[in-house]
Amino acid sequence: MATETGSVKIFFFPFVGGGHQIPMIDTARVFASHGATSTIIATPSNALNFQKLVTRDQNSGIPITIHSLPAEIPDITYVTAGPNIDTTVLLQTLRAFLLSHPPDCIVIDMFHPWASDLVDELQIPRIVFTGSGCFPRCVYGNIRKYIDIESMSSDYEPFIVPKLPHKVKLTKSQLSIFERNPSKFPDRMKDVEDKSFGTIINSFYELEPEYADYTRKEIWKKVWIVGPVSLCNQSVEDKTQRGKLSTIDQQGCLKWLNSKEPLSVIYVSFGSSVRLPPKQLMEIAYGLEASGKSFVWVVGEILKSEKNKEEDDEERWLPEGFEERMKESNRGMIVGGWAPQLLILEHGAIGGFLTHCGWNSTLEGVCAGVPMVTWPLTAEQFSNEKLVTDVLRIGVQVGSREWLGFGEEWKEVVGREKVEIAVKKLMEETEEAAEMRVRVKKIAESGRRAVEQGGTSYQDVDALVRELKERKVNGHVETF
Repeated sequence: MATETGSVKIFFFPFVGGGHQIPMIDTARVFASHGATSTIIATPSNALNFQKLVTRDQNSGIPITIHSLPAEIPDITYVTAGPNIDTTVLLQTLRAFLLSHPPDCIVIDMFHPWASDLVDELQIPRIVFTGSGCFPRCVYGNIRKYIDIESMSSDYEPFIVPKLPHKVKLTKSQLSIFERNPSKFPDRMKDVEDKSFGTIINSFYELEPEYADYTRKEIWKKVWIVGPVSLCNQSVEDKTQRGKLSTIDQQGCLKWLNSKEPLSVIYVSFGSSVRLPPKQLMEIAYGLEASGKSFVWVVGEILKSEKNKEEDDEERWLPEGFEERMKESNRGMIVGGWAPQLLILEHGAIGGFLTHCGWNSTLEGVCAGVPMVTWPLTAEQFSNEKLVTDVLRIGVQVGSREWLGFGEEWKEVVGREKVEIAVKKLMEETEEAAEMRVRVKKIAESGRRAVEQGGTSYQDVDALVRELKERKVNGHVETF
């Protein structure tokens, strides 16, 4: 329900890729539900991905709109938009819109760094949206502050991240190229954040309290923790129309899940943009089959090697007869493309989630009360894994060791034995697995309470809207 906070205009400028776009759209909808007049700025093609969500909100009286910039980013799709995509083609159209329709505040995704300079030039209060939680920022901030990574001789010798509330171990191989070479890659986000009005984080205090406090004290000036924003999706339509259109028979999938025992199925997905090579998909298939557990496996675009890119026939990525055996035994469902993840995770038959540890998927798994097999690959996913397995103790590591840049050739294949062991450890009826389920259910309950009236995230949303209203009334226009 909207609260009495006045007509504050907030613009939201999400990145074009699904992993960042989806949570910012939900964030805009959350602020609109608290009475802020929210406008989402997008390209025409990207606006189509969430138009139905916004239209339903508008029909419910929620003050939210979409402004489509009269420009497109060439040769980029919702799935292929990596963090290094140049979006400066939107600069002039964004400038014109902001000059003619100045908001009280604009929330900008971290992957639009050029937009920060533009907004600061126009003296509009600017808030940063990073797409991740508090924990990774604390981890990587302390690595840069206290460890000389460049002098480390071993890529695989574990080290402890200093001065954190928990014992967190990583290896150099699990760090991004930016963290491995801080002298070559300064922390550009720090400058973007230091000059901003503050930072919005899609998390909730109860999930990572020590790191929320640490973030507010040591890392950023102003932080509003407003999630899990995915919980704003209450209807089946909302849960199935986030992002791309589903490529599966939704009713057929739910009917198949309805035929399974509670907590007996593991959901396998590596997110919207990860592409796995055929040899890794083959190992996953063998591991899932050997585990003896039922599964729903979402397979996105397959990563071809350079030598096969021009060939018509893709390398075989499933064992001989695998699909036939799964169909005959009714043990597995393979989905090619896009699936309604929220709807699947919340089904009573789902007892585990094999995930790449992207922050959206991590939060959605937590909020569904589902423990995880963690398989990080890129971005801040290796730190997210540590939060899940070492801090929250609601997951099992599959054993991935190599950080990959977006679109890079695969460095290391995780074998079928590791997949089988991790799936069994999570899904079999053991005391350890039962304890994980109890813990994640409690965390899920706290996440739901956080976004309800009076909850920690609810209060942070209201606090920001109230502060912007006061600034508007008092006529503050200075740059931050």
